Amino acid sequence: MHELLELHELVTFKSLCLTKALIMQKLVTDGELKAIMQQDVTMTSRHIEDLKNHLT
Repeated sequence: MHELLELHELVTFKSLCLTKALIMQKLVTDGELKAIMQQDVTMTSRHIEDLKNHLT
């Protein structure tokens, strides 16, 4: 049960980070930084999906 709660907390945190990255990405004008942020968004989305799979 404890591990399940920890995973749920991690998914919540990652989702918050993803939302922040998506919003901040729209404000960035530097192309290189925008590309790095897009990679982060892609990776974080994959991590969230992996974590959700462990929850089910």
